[in-house]
Amino acid sequence: MADRTSSSITIGADRARVMTVIADFAAYPEWAGQVRSAEVLGTGADGRPETVRFVLDAGVINDTYTLGYTWHGDESVTWHVVEQGKMVAELDGSYRLAEAGGGTEVTYELAVDVKVPMIGMLRRKAEKVIVDTALKGLKKRVEGR
Repeated sequence: MADRTSSSITIGADRARVMTVIADFAAYPEWAGQVRSAEVLGTGADGRPETVRFVLDAGVINDTYTLGYTWHGDESVTWHVVEQGKMVAELDGSYRLAEAGGGTEVTYELAVDVKVPMIGMLRRKAEKVIVDTALKGLKKRVEGR
C-alpha cells in the first residue's frame, strides 16, 4: 500500500455527534464532495454499517467499489476495500476522533492504490483533495445541524 495522506480539523461538537454523521452514509452525497452515492449493504450487531458500496467521482479517480468498516465506539473507524472497482484496487483509511477543548479533533488518513498506472504525485493530489474535501464537508455538516 502506498503512503498515507493525513489531515486534521477541529469540529465544534462532541465525538458521538461527529461519529453519527460519519456513519450516515446515505447523506454522504450531500456533504462529501466526490461521493455520488453510498449504499449500505450490511450492518453489524451495533447497527452501524459494515459494508458500503460507493460511486466516486474524484477527478482522476471515477469508480464504484465496496468498503468494509470496523467501528471502535466513537473513537475511530477504519475501512478497506472488500470489492475492488475498475480503477480502485485498494482504499484504506480511518477517521480518528479525540476530544479537543469544547469540540472534537478529527484526523482522516487515506491511502489509495489504483489499477491503472498513475504518477505518484497525481495519486497523492487526488488523496489530498478527497481528505480535505471530506474534512471540510464533515465540519460543515456537523456544525450546521
